[in-house]
Order: sequence, then structure tokens, then C-alpha cells
Amino acid sequence: MATDSVGIIGSGPSALITAHTLIQDGFSDVQILSRDSTPGGVWSSARVYPDLQINNVHGEYHFTGLEMPATASGRVTGEDMRVYMQNFASQMLDGHIRYQVEVLSIRRDDAASQWFVTVESVSTKQQETLQFSRIVLCTGGCDTPKIPEALSESAARSANFKGKVIHSKHFAARLPEIEQKTKSIVIVGGGKSAQDMAACLANRGCDVTVVFEKTDAFLASPSTLPPFIRKSRPVLSILLSIMAGHRVLHTRLERFFHTTWLGSCLVWIFWVLLKYASLFAAGITPFSRGPLRPEHFHPLFWSTSVNDEGVPSATGFHALVQQGKIQVVVPARLQGFGKDGVSVVTTDWRSIPADILLLATGYQSSWASLFDEQTAKSLGMAPTMLKFPGDEESEATLFPHRLVGAKPQARPAAEKFGRATHIYQGIVPSKNIARRDFAINGAVFTTNIGYTWEVVAHWISSYFLNEPSLRVPATPEEADEVAKTDEAWMHLRYPDWLHVNESYSSLIAFWTWPQYTDQLLQDIGLSNMRSGGNWFSWPFKVVDLKEISTLKEERAANRSRGGL
Repeated sequence: MATDSVGIIGSGPSALITAHTLIQDGFSDVQILSRDSTPGGVWSSARVYPDLQINNVHGEYHFTGLEMPATASGRVTGEDMRVYMQNFASQMLDGHIRYQVEVLSIRRDDAASQWFVTVESVSTKQQETLQFSRIVLCTGGCDTPKIPEALSESAARSANFKGKVIHSKHFAARLPEIEQKTKSIVIVGGGKSAQDMAACLANRGCDVTVVFEKTDAFLASPSTLPPFIRKSRPVLSILLSIMAGHRVLHTRLERFFHTTWLGSCLVWIFWVLLKYASLFAAGITPFSRGPLRPEHFHPLFWSTSVNDEGVPSATGFHALVQQGKIQVVVPARLQGFGKDGVSVVTTDWRSIPADILLLATGYQSSWASLFDEQTAKSLGMAPTMLKFPGDEESEATLFPHRLVGAKPQARPAAEKFGRATHIYQGIVPSKNIARRDFAINGAVFTTNIGYTWEVVAHWISSYFLNEPSLRVPATPEEADEVAKTDEAWMHLRYPDWLHVNESYSSLIAFWTWPQYTDQLLQDIGLSNMRSGGNWFSWPFKVVDLKEISTLKEERAANRSRGGL
């Protein structure tokens, strides 16, 4: 029986599955601390708004302990997620969640090997300090708004802007207020939040203009794909993860596609066809001169700004733009507010009327303010300046993939530098690897949340229990080398990585989550490639969450064989 207390910061999906896994493994004193009044993080009651659609199809965003009811369309809405997270919390974690407490600071007493978490009641403002033996950080990267100073509320006041400035985080709570201002609503950003808000408002008759430089790429098909394709995300029965290319090419099929001339030709053709097939499904042709054109989208292969649209809806963002119900100003950026008090101005001096300015400008790291300087330093959570490989030989070692007709996007010399936190496998700060008292879940950027974060939760539990079958680096230096190599790889493979905050991208397993989770299962000492098949047939298998439903029992058997 594990008796050490565990404090889990945050109540989003990664926090819920981590708490459940630890409790199932015998940790009796597990407490989730949340500022919200309901569970779910981005899927909490305060943040879900009407018509919100998520990128995942049914089956990709739930956990093995509780089935998610089937949906008629096969897609999952924000409301489906809200209900599921509340049901999971009430059925699996009753008494383990403390709501409406703001975490002010996290401090470790190295001598006593104890963590002290100072919290403040949202309602009473009363503060107290809680004590834990271990901490799991699950605050995610969609909590603390990132607002450009030129578009902030203070800048609006200085410019005598008569309208409202609202960040996308608060869109659900302030939707009634926004709907009352139907004259001119300007949304900044081209990501999923901007698209969803624009569609939501346009479908309610609001006058909406969206300003962006590039909008998210997307996958789409003209009709619903069969389950064996839809659930495993292959196209033409080839798993996207194989065609995307993981950092480590484990199988002969992966090495063929990414290290041979013929294979790289096939990879390049695959991604080009996938891009234009998706655009065609949304009514956007290669030679389109309409408001949305192929050049307005992020690159499908090189970016993490990609959505899964399924079958494009007539009430969705892309259709509404083409119908003229949503206006777009692209490529463009806003530089501030107009002198007339009722407009915003682009960098090329175009003026756009605005009664409300909605900022879908993303989020900054939720980690920055949690740790005092000493704890951040001893833990290894203080970001450091990285210098990425600058010569072609070094980059070729990190990026051996051949891509005919495509190269990593060119970067100015200044972008050879970046700030990052060295997180081993996206889970443990490499400097703290030997202490086994701190871990992170929810910071791995992935397209399959349920599967990935549940496997991560088991890795964390195995790590905390010091299971003999778990393979981790013996020293912080070894862990640091792995983490630095991963960071350099991500910089080359996803050139926009540094623009995604660290608490949402400690490691990127975007298309390649099957390879990433297989590596974690191998680390734990369990079988991987659990969908069945061999090096050739595995990509043709359907990935099913049930294949990891017995991880607890398998790990217990390993412990028993190890004499624990």
C-alpha cells in the first residue's frame, strides 16, 4: 500500500486520469486542487459554450475506467466532454477533489523531502499551506491568457476604445453580453478557438470579422469515413503517425518511408494529396481566389496548428466564410485601436469597425508563477536558453528524414536560440529524475488525449512506486541529454514549436502518439504495439483504448515477479 500523499495541481483530463491511476495503485491520500468549481479544465462548465466542437472523434478522448456514450455523428462536442468529465470525477474521484482554491505557490523543502503548497480560497480569500510527499503538475497550457500589450484592456482605455476587449478563455461566461453587441465583432487569431467563436456568433446573426496571418490547416473528407479508418486516423489505411515520422524510426516500414528516396517521394505525395483533398472537401480549390485560399493555411506537415474537421459542416467556419457570413482579413495583424474609439487598425493601416474585440491569441505557460526561484532551480523547472544545431551535419543527425520536395522551414539565425525546460519524456524535469517526487501530465502535445495521458499516468505511478521494471536514466545528466535531443528535434520537425508555451508542449507527439506511447510502455516493462500485427501490418490495425485497460494488472504482475 502506497501511503505517501500526492498533490495534483489542476482538475483537467490529465489530472483526473492521473489521480484515478494513483488511487488504483494504492496511493490512499491523493488530492486534486482546482480553482474551478467543476472538473474538466478547458471542459469545465464555465468554459464550454454552445456549438463547441473538438478535434477528436468518439473514442479518442475518454479513459478506460468509464465509457463515453456514443454520439450520432461520431464527433464529440464540448458539451459531451463537460458531461463526461463531471461523470468521471463523481464516479471515480469522489472526495479527492478540492474545488475553488487558487494555488499561489509550490515550494519544496529539500531537507525534509516535503512539498508545501499555498492555496487561497476563491470565495473567502483565506490562505492555507498544504503538505504533500509528491506533486503532479497538471495545469496544462490553456489556462493563463496571452494578450498582446497593444490589444490589452489598458491599451484600449488609453485609446478611449468604447467597446469591450475579451479573451477567448472568458468567451463562454460572457457570451450573453457579446451577443447583445451585434454590430461589429472582431476576432484576432486563426486557430481553433477563433474559428469556433466566429462560427458560434455568425450562426446567431452577429456581424463577425476574423483577422489572422494564417489559419489552422485541417483534415476533412466529403463523407464520413468507416470506423477502421476514422478511429485510428489513417488515410487510405496508412497510419498518419507512420507518414509523419517519429524522432526514432523503430520499424522497417518507418525507415523505408523516411530514409530512402522512394519512401520519401511517397511521403511527400501523401501529404500533398492529403492537404488538397481536405481543402477540396471544404470547397477550397488549389486555384481558389475566394476569401480562403490554400496559402492562408499553416503547412499540414510542418505545423501543430492542424484540426480534424471530419465532414465539413454548412454551419462551420470555412463554409460560413465562403457564404460571406464571416468576413476575414488575411494575411493581416492588428497593431492597436483606432483614434475614433470604435475601430481597430491593422499593421498596414486598414481600419475595421469593432464594438467587441475577441482575442484568440493563445495562452502563456501556467508554470511561470507557481514556483519560487529556489524551488524552480533545484527542480529544474527554470527555462534555460538553448542553442540549436546550426550546421547542416548536426541537423542531419537529428533529422535524418529525407523529404523530396520539402525542407524544414528556413529560420533566421536569431531563431537558433530558444527558451525551453528540459523535461525527460515530457514528464519529469531531467534534473529531478532521481528524486521520484515530482511529475507532469498533460504537457505532451498530442492528437489522442485519452490514450496518451492514460499511459503517461501509468508511467508516473510506476515512477513514484520505483517499480524495478521501469527504465529511466540513472543520472540527471543522462536524462538531460535525452531531453535536449528531443527539444532540438522538435525545433527542426515543428518550426513553430517555440511559439507554443512550454506547459502545453514539453514534448510533441502530435501525429506520432502511437510511437511515443509505445516507448513509454516499453519503459514500464510492458508490451507495446498493442493493436497487434508486425512491422508491416501494425499501421493497418485499429487503435482501441481497450488495449490499455489491463495496464494496472500487468504492472502488478511485474512488481510481483520483481519481489515487491
